[in-house]
Amino acid sequence: MAANDGVLLRSLELRLLRCSLPSENPSRPPSPIQSSPSVASRFPHLHSLLNDVVAFIETGSYVQALSSPQASQALFSDLHLASCESPEHFYTETLPNCISSFLNVNGGDDSLELGYKALLVIAVGVSALLSFAQCNFTGPLDNIPLMLLEELPIRKDERGNLYWIEWEAWAQKELMSVGSHLHAKFSNLQYLIFGKILLMRTRDLLFQGDFSSIDGVRSITWWLARALFLHQKLLDGHSSILFDLLQVFTRECLSHFDTLEKIRDYWCANEDCSTILSVLQLELGILEIYYGRVDASNQHFESAAEMSNYNFFISGALGFRTQHQEEPKALLRLVSETNGGDTSDPVSQDASTAETTKRRQLSEAYGASDVLIAPRFLDGVEHFENIKQDAQCHVTGPSQLKAVHQALILAHCLSIEKKARSDEMQMWELAPYIEAIDSQDTSPFIVRYYCNILRVRWESSRSRTKQRALLMMEKLVEGLYDPSPGVPQRLYYCFAVNMPSIPALRKEYGDLLVSCGLIGEALTTYEDLELWDHLIHCYQLMDKKPAAIDLINRRLLDKPSDPRLWCSLGDITHDDAPYHKALEVSGHRSARAFRSLAKSAYNRADYENSKKLWESAMNLNSMYPDGWFALGAAALKSRDINKALDAFTRSIQLEPENSEAWNNIACIHKVNKRSRESFIAFKEALKLKRNSWQMWENYSDVAADVGNFSQALEALSMVLELTNMKRVNCDLLGRVMSEVEGKNGNSALAEQLGRVLRCAVQGCGGSPELWGLYARWHRVKGDLVMCSEALLKQVRSYGGEDVWKDKERFVKFARASLELSHVYKEIASRRELFAAEMHLKSTIKRGTDFSDTQEYGELVACLEDVQVALANGSVVL
Repeated sequence: MAANDGVLLRSLELRLLRCSLPSENPSRPPSPIQSSPSVASRFPHLHSLLNDVVAFIETGSYVQALSSPQASQALFSDLHLASCESPEHFYTETLPNCISSFLNVNGGDDSLELGYKALLVIAVGVSALLSFAQCNFTGPLDNIPLMLLEELPIRKDERGNLYWIEWEAWAQKELMSVGSHLHAKFSNLQYLIFGKILLMRTRDLLFQGDFSSIDGVRSITWWLARALFLHQKLLDGHSSILFDLLQVFTRECLSHFDTLEKIRDYWCANEDCSTILSVLQLELGILEIYYGRVDASNQHFESAAEMSNYNFFISGALGFRTQHQEEPKALLRLVSETNGGDTSDPVSQDASTAETTKRRQLSEAYGASDVLIAPRFLDGVEHFENIKQDAQCHVTGPSQLKAVHQALILAHCLSIEKKARSDEMQMWELAPYIEAIDSQDTSPFIVRYYCNILRVRWESSRSRTKQRALLMMEKLVEGLYDPSPGVPQRLYYCFAVNMPSIPALRKEYGDLLVSCGLIGEALTTYEDLELWDHLIHCYQLMDKKPAAIDLINRRLLDKPSDPRLWCSLGDITHDDAPYHKALEVSGHRSARAFRSLAKSAYNRADYENSKKLWESAMNLNSMYPDGWFALGAAALKSRDINKALDAFTRSIQLEPENSEAWNNIACIHKVNKRSRESFIAFKEALKLKRNSWQMWENYSDVAADVGNFSQALEALSMVLELTNMKRVNCDLLGRVMSEVEGKNGNSALAEQLGRVLRCAVQGCGGSPELWGLYARWHRVKGDLVMCSEALLKQVRSYGGEDVWKDKERFVKFARASLELSHVYKEIASRRELFAAEMHLKSTIKRGTDFSDTQEYGELVACLEDVQVALANGSVVL
């Protein structure tokens, strides 16, 4: 009997998971698990309760699942909602204690009975989670009750609607306590909190009692990761608290379902386990890329492709993109590759019919442009290069791709968006993937919907299709209220694509309206979504800043405890008082208010206070890379070097492509005489920003410090190029010259130095120091004639009337003259000696005011040597 109950529990758990992930092979014979309801259970009452709740969820009746009298009576029998109960006490004390009492982990219950109870709590939590997803992500936007607790058949005192609005306001504040404000106005927030608490409390109790591996509960961390990711997508910035929790839960989830063998052993070999594992990897990849971890996400996407036995690549083909195009052009085309097996994706008849109707309606709206929705390719394109011989290769077309394969294609679009520059070319890279989904006869609703969103983003970037994009976006927004397809069909694969929330989609619609000049319509959308910053921007576009201030003040009368409103008021009035008020009403939990105050303090040159405020902001939410950079800048200004280094390091950990942060780290190491670390940091900075001559110049210094003179010369070449030959570091060239002289000039470094010197003297006109270095280089190479010419130009550069008035300048002139005379003596021709004699006599005669200097005496001695050489006649004619 115990084995039978284990099968029943796993069957119910799989049915719950299948609500978001339908089977790819419904035509297969039922597995033992699927036929398990005929097996008797040792706990028929619990099994019946659980089966009823799962059945409600399968049909999309989430509120009925939550309000099921039998399940609620069993689960919430000890729950009493008093009139004086605060939402904080209820959700942090009353509800968790109720779950603990129901599960009674330490009460000695049979592990199978505990499994039934735990799965019942999970199912109720999932129903709350999916209710929230329906309201804010998938639709249709039915009239789901605002207050979840009103629907529960529990003991509760009477209270008015105003009371429940206060609970919803608390829920909003609670969701923002992780360090970020909500992105927009969301509905039914308590459903998400209720579901999270049920799942989190159950997971904690099971893991504390070492019951995490009992039948029926292994997918709890998968559902928890989904709940937390939904929470993250509500926020206007990344939350470090949610990120840390997601890392824990995803690792736990992978420990149960990271291989096909584990899934087969747990559920059944007849189940399409590869699809389950592929979707899990897809969801984890989307989660990673959401936080900017591109490499980790690519690993998950590659695993998903491998598990689903699917691969694809971009090829080229001739085709037509517009209705009136006469000649075919080369177009990008997605080509798929599978290692055998059926690639069709059967869907229910209802979903297929609804999909066909929806596509027909959209096609009518798309007539606003002569650009085809999907290009027409020439027939006969059947052969492609680089295909494995044992693979079946085909161009993507109708009824050829499974739903999981379509989701994988859309996931690849996320990688392109993260890796490629955000411009028009990026959208053309996405085009073949979008068109591949559009070419399918059938797709899950959410996959098709997200594909249409990508198409709107692409077509809105082109003037030729912008009008069509606007019409299409309007249809997409209207589709949120359309009852067809139904709730369960909309949920399929909703976690396997990066579906934006409904408010985020409507915000995109508002942005598109603004870009089309329809600011009045956008104002209505922004105000309904409580997007105050966008609303202010629109009023400023219309030169109606006072109207924006009046609107926010009116809203503050209704919602005086909304920190977002106070922050928006501070943004538009440039006053710190609203930010302090935002901190007050949020219980000092508003990271945005701290950030705004920190920026204001920095602009006032109050760097110490700015640093403290940035620290407070980052303590609330450490996933804000710009915040770490700003903290580092404030710390630098306040001379806190160690704090600045830590802040810039955290910044590059979150945003490795921040060249300025790398540069600041390198400069700090340079100041601290840590040349090796500075050299490495400068290399990373220059990979990302190659057009800063200041960065190249600093890099050349530290490269020389670590003995890498070749890199130093390359950096100096870049400085010359970027400054149009107007800037050269003679001190560094002197260091390199000394290194070359130590090697007697027989090295590749000498040749590299010569190239830099030639460019410098030709482009910069040649400073005295530069001509002196050039002369030294010719001397090392053994070319005394060219050396003398360079020294002569150095002497002339020092020349002028100021030489005979400035002692320091005379000393430099005298040293250059001595070097020139010595080279003339080495050449030993009569012409050079006569030139040396004439130059020395002139210098000595005019420099009598500096006769007390050592250089003057050396000039006199050198003249005597030259005259002796001329008198002896031992010269070359």
